[in-house]
Amino acid sequence: MLEKRERIFAAAAELFQERGFAAVTTQEISERADVAAGTLFRYAATKGELLLMVYNELLRASVEEGRRAAAERGDTADAVYAMVAPIVTDAARAPENATAYQRELLFGPPTEQYRGAGLELIAEIERSIAARLLADHPATGADAARLAAASVFAVTHLAIARNSTGAHAHHDTLDDLRTQIAQLVAGARTGTPAR
Repeated sequence: MLEKRERIFAAAAELFQERGFAAVTTQEISERADVAAGTLFRYAATKGELLLMVYNELLRASVEEGRRAAAERGDTADAVYAMVAPIVTDAARAPENATAYQRELLFGPPTEQYRGAGLELIAEIERSIAARLLADHPATGADAARLAAASVFAVTHLAIARNSTGAHAHHDTLDDLRTQIAQLVAGARTGTPAR
């Protein structure tokens, strides 16, 4: 069972990298993996779920790289930027696939297991950001840290989308992201207004 999953994963990863998500069919993935189409669908019900399966692992690697880099940063905003910059950099290598991955995470069927795993990775990123904000500035408060972390991921999501849309082409995406994160961190330190 594990060998088949690994072959399917490898075939999907290779084909998505070679030709992009839109140009690949599930039939091509099953042929390259040397499994029947029915077998393929036992591991992932849709092509979108195959993409989630592959890109969750890429996201996980980016998150780990970001965590290691953040641990070496003393400044809070620099540390938070270090957490998410690898995600944007890695997404820029295959913008079409990254955009399709984001779409599947945001709008895919809620019951898909790989979507749930991807959303948990996002929640993990946000928890790490909030924890760093609170560790560096305890007066921030848990709610402000949580909201700032969600906002950081939101601007990260938009930075990834910029790679495929061409929006703000005359600005450097990573420089803009660094500045936005510095603004969010500064805002979080002031707390949230009473409701």
